[in-house]
Amino acid sequence: MSLKELSLISSKITRSPEKMNIHNVFIFRDSGICLYSRNFTNYYDMEDNLIASFVTALRSFTQEIVGKRIGTIEMGNLKFTIIKKVEYLYGFLSDIEESVLLLEDIAEKINIQYLKYVKLHKVNTTMEYIYDKDFDRIIDEILDMILNKEFDLRKEAKIINYLKELNSIADLEGVILLTNKGKVIFSSLRSYNVKKLLKEVDFRVKIHNNTILKMFYMTKNNEMIFSENINDMYFLILMFNYNTKFGISEYCLKKAGDFIKKILENPS
Repeated sequence: MSLKELSLISSKITRSPEKMNIHNVFIFRDSGICLYSRNFTNYYDMEDNLIASFVTALRSFTQEIVGKRIGTIEMGNLKFTIIKKVEYLYGFLSDIEESVLLLEDIAEKINIQYLKYVKLHKVNTTMEYIYDKDFDRIIDEILDMILNKEFDLRKEAKIINYLKELNSIADLEGVILLTNKGKVIFSSLRSYNVKKLLKEVDFRVKIHNNTILKMFYMTKNNEMIFSENINDMYFLILMFNYNTKFGISEYCLKKAGDFIKKILENPS
């Protein structure tokens, strides 16, 4: 397995094929045998047999998380996430800030299609590797549907430009925009800081719904975090220094939220 060294996360994270945060998808037997793999970017080259050995080496780890059904290994700016679905394991090599909620959603849909495929084509799932462009297209369609469905990327570009300008405000220390699945669309923070912050707000993203619109809390580093659910599509997070006046922070969140809603609700 060779991992190409890359710089820290770009401030703009798009969902175009050239900038995908998910680099590889794998399907394994619970014994560690690789049954299928799909590469989406040219950033990392991972050989299937080495990945299979890697997963086998993680057997003891995955056994420990059977109850949770999910295991994650972090490797610098990357993470390898394993999601268990009965006798199959679905592996994802992604950027470290990629949402586990989103990966779970992808794994669930891939599992449904994989089971249909092996039944239709009478695949020997104990050892038979799938080489089929039709199945590749099925996987591509799943990711395309989950990453882009119901999101207007042209509107997102306008929102991102606004957030870049907003980030220049003296009292504001950071801005993050997530989808309702927790996928990072924009961040003014570097990868390491995004990772730490998202771990603290992860449960808030999970309870993202229409009944919980705005939240405020203090991080372990005494940073004030203001966040808002926007149209049940996005999750906006603004970070302020603890010395910032509460009224200023609240006003900034309202102003940003109103602007994003206006862009989303504009039919053009």
